[in-house]
Amino acid sequence: MLQQQLRGTGVALVTPFTTQGAIDWNSLERLIDHVISGGVNYVVTLGTTGETPTLSSDEKLDLIKFTFEKVAKRVPVVVGIGDYSTQDVVSRLEKCPLDEAAAVLSVAPYYSKPTQEGIFQHYKAIAAASPKPIILYNVPARTGRNMTADTTLRIAREVENVIAMKEASGDMLQCMQIIRDKPEGFLVISGDDGVAMPQLACGMDGVISVAANYFAKDFSGMVTASLKGDFETARNLHYKMLEGFDLMFAENNPAGIKAFLHYNGIVENVFRLPVVPVTDGLYEKIAIYLKGY
Repeated sequence: MLQQQLRGTGVALVTPFTTQGAIDWNSLERLIDHVISGGVNYVVTLGTTGETPTLSSDEKLDLIKFTFEKVAKRVPVVVGIGDYSTQDVVSRLEKCPLDEAAAVLSVAPYYSKPTQEGIFQHYKAIAAASPKPIILYNVPARTGRNMTADTTLRIAREVENVIAMKEASGDMLQCMQIIRDKPEGFLVISGDDGVAMPQLACGMDGVISVAANYFAKDFSGMVTASLKGDFETARNLHYKMLEGFDLMFAENNPAGIKAFLHYNGIVENVFRLPVVPVTDGLYEKIAIYLKGY
């Protein structure tokens, strides 16, 4: 059952770049092996953490194909396809190679700040066009518009082919309302690493994580323990990583997580504008933290 496969830890993969600015395929393969060996349950390609807005259409297609090839069905792969234009999302759903995808993660429309009815109609249209199940993604800090609990629940109840929600509003009450009232089988997934453990305690089904790019083993262990109700183990792992979460998101995502991965020799500390590396002062704090981790 797909919902069971998508419980637990998903990781929103970064897109490594070479010092010349091209996609670093060797580093991406190394990262994929790192997170899978660390115990994540599935991977997400073309999320915001992957600097997707800076990638060309051809690069996005290449990343999807490469991820399928290197994951080699060891874990499910979720593909991020979202935009502020409903028609553009529908078009990309038709063109992207999604045969091997488990699901599509689609962020709520950004920039245009649609009404709640507009958000509902957007997801209704893309769900009808998608060859794969849709995971809603609410991240108002990036989109400029919150998808309310009522809208999420309306989509979950009325729109076929929508199976889950990645909730990154930071509003615990809203999250609990969705968990309480969701239809049976609809997954609620955390998109906030720093509060994922208490959200799992409230009844969420897993996390799509940035931090799991680096903390693959410990983060997956925290999520697994939480889902089993072993909150003593989960709390210990949560507090072990807590300072790391603060440092990772202090300036920018994905600048923070790439600094962590660069320190560990997994990727280069290279970005495409307008994203730039973390400041030297923050990188030094990260290095000191990781030396003692």
